[in-house]
Amino acid sequence: MPKLFDFVLVWTQIPEILSYLPITLEIAVVSMFFSLFLGFFTAMVKIKKIPGLRQVAAFYVSFMRGTPIIVQLYLTFYAIPMAFQYINFYWKTDLTTAGVPPMLFVLLAFSLNEGAYNSESIRAAIQSVDRGQIEAAQSLGMTSFQSFRRIVLPEALLVALPTLGNSFIGLIKATSLAFTCAVVEMTAAGKLLASRNFRFFEMYLSLAVIYWAVTVGLERLFAYIEKRLRANEREVSIYDKNS
Repeated sequence: MPKLFDFVLVWTQIPEILSYLPITLEIAVVSMFFSLFLGFFTAMVKIKKIPGLRQVAAFYVSFMRGTPIIVQLYLTFYAIPMAFQYINFYWKTDLTTAGVPPMLFVLLAFSLNEGAYNSESIRAAIQSVDRGQIEAAQSLGMTSFQSFRRIVLPEALLVALPTLGNSFIGLIKATSLAFTCAVVEMTAAGKLLASRNFRFFEMYLSLAVIYWAVTVGLERLFAYIEKRLRANEREVSIYDKNS
């Protein structure tokens, strides 16, 4: 009679699963990179209240935050090819997604989703900076761009970093849904590997251990970065007072 639970298997299969960790990290890092640019742009559109773009940004943020990421993955993976078929039919073009790797659909969906959440974090962080500091910088001869780069951005980064760090950690875990677009990352690989011996419970425990270890490591990394940034800010403040 086979064992009901194989504790040893939980640990012995971890190295094999870890071979797919780079794919998980690739999805998370690339998506986070593009989402920061998208989030910053969307936040500035809202802050500056740019006509036309402001309404588009509001709809984008509302839609992305109001629908599940798995639905957005399905829409990206299936709707874009359908849209190309529609365009080809009415405009007599020859657009196709046949040669597009599934990874690009995954990166697009996660970037758009994360960008919506990051935009609100970035907007709140920028608007939290004391207006008096900006006016003081401009009174010293700084341009609006210089005061934004030297005063607003560093302070906004300190405010937004914990939230952005949590968003990245959440993104790491959300990559487990990439299999819906035929991308084999850690979770999908675990399911495929478990199908060999039907030890799915042990496999899910192995995945849990890996995700937990990665999450704890990232939490400590972001805490260290935040600590260093705050220390640098205090050093700059002390220097400015003494000069």
